[in-house]
Amino acid sequence: MPPTATLHRPARPVLSPVPRLLAAIAPVAAVAVVGSLATTPNIPTWYAGLAKPGFTPPNWLFPVAWTILYTLIAFSGWRVLGTAPATGSLRRTRTLALWAFFVQLALNGAWTPVFFARHDLGGGLVVVVALLVMILWTIRLFLPLDRLAALVLVPYAAWVAYASALNAAIWWMN
Repeated sequence: MPPTATLHRPARPVLSPVPRLLAAIAPVAAVAVVGSLATTPNIPTWYAGLAKPGFTPPNWLFPVAWTILYTLIAFSGWRVLGTAPATGSLRRTRTLALWAFFVQLALNGAWTPVFFARHDLGGGLVVVVALLVMILWTIRLFLPLDRLAALVLVPYAAWVAYASALNAAIWWMN
């Protein structure tokens, strides 16, 4: 893994501060809104009627966890958007890393409507496992660009691994 020292941090960031902040926060906020709209009406009705495993957390924990995770995701994206790799190889890694970041974010946004709005437990499982793979790949690609940006995604990966197990158990039980 190339050290972070191979990166050039210009006096002027790759994106000026406001567009960089918007580029990091807006897509994450959009995913959060989509998730909330798909989830909220289904919690007291459809979701409440599902058989769930003993390791299902209380409903109040989900918005707390996701608020923290979405903050970390936006921070991570903000950090990588501020990198300016000095070598061709790292420039390609940055491009691929940003693609991976936005693909995992799209999968994150897709899971809630599939699972909660469509009530598709199997489809939700496919999406959440793909999401986990993309998060892990994003972490791997972020590491040589910005170690902190990669590390703050680890709790997200852990939560999505847990969510994958929970989704699988709910699918199996229903």
